[in-house]
Amino acid sequence: MIGKFKKLESPVRITLLIGIVLLLNIVCAFFRITWDLTEDHRFTLTPASLKTIRDVPDVVYVRVLLEGDFPAGFKRLQESTRNLLNQFKSENGYFEYVFENPNEGTVEQVNSRRENLGKEGLVPINLKVRSGTENTEQLIYPYAVFNFGERKISVGLLENSPELDQEENLNNSISQLEYKFASAIDKLLHFERKNILLTSSNGELTKNQTKALEARLKPFYNVTRVSLDSIYQIKNEVSAVIVAKPVTPFSERNKFILDQYIMNGGKVLWLIDGMKMSLDSLLYHNEFIPEPLDLNLSDLFFKYGFRIQPDLVLDLECAKIPQIIGKLGDKPQMELFPWYYYPIPAPLSNHPIVNNIDRILMDFPSSIDTLKTKYDVRKTPLILSSKYSRYQLAPAKVGFEILRYKPDASKFNKPNLIMGVLLEGVFSSCYENRLDQSMNDAMKSIKMEFKPKSESTKMIVVSDGDIIRNYYDESTDKFTSLGYNRWEKITYNGNREFILNALEYLTNQENILEARSKQFRIRLLDQVKIENEKSFWQWLNIGLPVFGLILFGITNAYLRKKRYTKKL
Repeated sequence: MIGKFKKLESPVRITLLIGIVLLLNIVCAFFRITWDLTEDHRFTLTPASLKTIRDVPDVVYVRVLLEGDFPAGFKRLQESTRNLLNQFKSENGYFEYVFENPNEGTVEQVNSRRENLGKEGLVPINLKVRSGTENTEQLIYPYAVFNFGERKISVGLLENSPELDQEENLNNSISQLEYKFASAIDKLLHFERKNILLTSSNGELTKNQTKALEARLKPFYNVTRVSLDSIYQIKNEVSAVIVAKPVTPFSERNKFILDQYIMNGGKVLWLIDGMKMSLDSLLYHNEFIPEPLDLNLSDLFFKYGFRIQPDLVLDLECAKIPQIIGKLGDKPQMELFPWYYYPIPAPLSNHPIVNNIDRILMDFPSSIDTLKTKYDVRKTPLILSSKYSRYQLAPAKVGFEILRYKPDASKFNKPNLIMGVLLEGVFSSCYENRLDQSMNDAMKSIKMEFKPKSESTKMIVVSDGDIIRNYYDESTDKFTSLGYNRWEKITYNGNREFILNALEYLTNQENILEARSKQFRIRLLDQVKIENEKSFWQWLNIGLPVFGLILFGITNAYLRKKRYTKKL
């Protein structure tokens, strides 16, 4: 009997194993189970995105125009889009989607379809595909069209920065899909477009210098440029005001307009330089002594709880600029050198505005101090210098002579200087107890009421106006993307991400921008640590493996000798 049971034991085990595998497959078919093992949870939907998805009350139909025969990179974008829509569908059954090929059909059908897509503002890109020895071109439409009732929003799937290669653009595109889709759904549910106002009364950045920013904002915001000299108040319909790199002093009238806008709950993004300094100042001189920039805003800022210092921040983690190192014939030879006045801070805060975004390119920034205020104002540093930074107080020379010598890390001993800060709470008016009778009468005549104390509101301050500046070529009418370093030919995507996140945070109640912080960072090596510990790491990587092999050989020989040697 025992022998019979032993014979049956093996088939029973095999049958049981097959049954367990089948059961697991059936369970997995009904329940979607995934594990996100990435450091920044790149493939997990954020709580705000989940809330937006689950709040959808009716069918959202998504047409993805990314079907066809593509190279591997675009297949990856296509598959990432499909996976994300499956995640949405698993959270809310109202999501339906289809992948379409706009280039499918007869010539007449394709041309008609392209004409209709063009009317909707969907412009194709010309994809060059290399197959063996042949190069072919293909027009593709990397868009997803979200339909909810009679409303419709088109979302571009491809981040296409011309200075980046195709792989980098695809990586950026995939990392931004969740935010783009969640934002589109949010805008379908709340169709009112927010109003963004850029001031232009005090020498702020021109329209040509902010083309890249406005191109990013216009699909979702109403963007207007207004001189404060031509208005008497900023209405509550304005969701946020951007004051970008003013260069001339503000009049008390214009300050008062901004102050009362804030007192009525308005939000402001201050992009203010602390010093009169740019690289152009060194074009014809080896040295330049910058002066503090007097904008007549110090009393306003003091009341709000911050001060932009009259200094310049220097950082060993910085961008590069070219210098002439010699001549080859009659042609100058150029080489890139680190320019400590161009910090590229990696945001250290966990705040949703900067959490996990790329590095930010800055241009002669100053440090920011936070101050005690009459009412409770919460101050959150957003942009900080690295641990190898310092500041240079005015007046002090700025010149290329600094590039001649190797930097002494011990002198860069002022870490984590604040260059961008978020302020939230109740602000006190700069004009409290300062209004004269004529101003009171003027306000009454236009039926305005003076407010000495604000509602709960928020503002963001950055000590560099060039953070949103793009380079513009008048001859070609082309402009660079935000954060583009024309000498390194690198785009620091953090500039774009920071500004868009900042405006999203200022204007929207729902915090769906958390999804936007999913980004592939540029992680720089610690150059000071490399220099100090170079010998140790060289020995560790070269000497330790050799030592391990020798030790293994000796040990193995000893054990073999001990095992196989006969005792006499």
